[in-house]
Amino acid sequence: MITERAATLAAADGADLDARLAVPPAPRAGIVVCHPHPLYGGDMDNPVVVRVQEVCAAQGLATLRFNFRGVGRSTGVHDGGRAEQADVEAALDHLAAALGGATLALAGYSFGAIVAAAVAARRGDLAGLALIAPPVGRSGEAPFAALATFARPLLVVAAGEDEYCPRPALEALARRLPGAEVRVVDGAGHFFFGKLFPLGEIVSAWAARLA
Repeated sequence: MITERAATLAAADGADLDARLAVPPAPRAGIVVCHPHPLYGGDMDNPVVVRVQEVCAAQGLATLRFNFRGVGRSTGVHDGGRAEQADVEAALDHLAAALGGATLALAGYSFGAIVAAAVAARRGDLAGLALIAPPVGRSGEAPFAALATFARPLLVVAAGEDEYCPRPALEALARRLPGAEVRVVDGAGHFFFGKLFPLGEIVSAWAARLA
């Protein structure tokens, strides 16, 4: 597997973001992975984020994971998911420059899924989107509603015992996103403790469709 290297991303408003980039010799595509809520310990070293990066790299994708503003060595301050959209845009721009035009995709976990959804809804150049444990039990369906017409591979993965994404809320989201592949990891909670392998298998199958 290609070793990740340190990178610094420049957001449009001047925030500098700490990141890790891995680019294989002939990447099939590239993916940016967004981490969970910064105010609750979320960062790019979260086990779910790392697992997603690993399985996507194993599929021959270039990968970029990063810390949102105000996390770790990233400058700036948390903005509740608003300015963080500029962070995702900066990550996509950086990865696009590194790849010289290969197709790009997004994945986001929990809070990262909300931010990734907002960016993906207004961009027509993404090859796919993976929403992992979207916290619809707290956020409602509104942050994801604009994805109803998203025409590229759209994956929604939830944990079977997720208090932030209970089954009724997940089913309501699935009705809003008729084109999405919706998968449930049985026996898992929001943090996927002990269930990172089946989660990775699901994300890996989605990643294989991106080239």
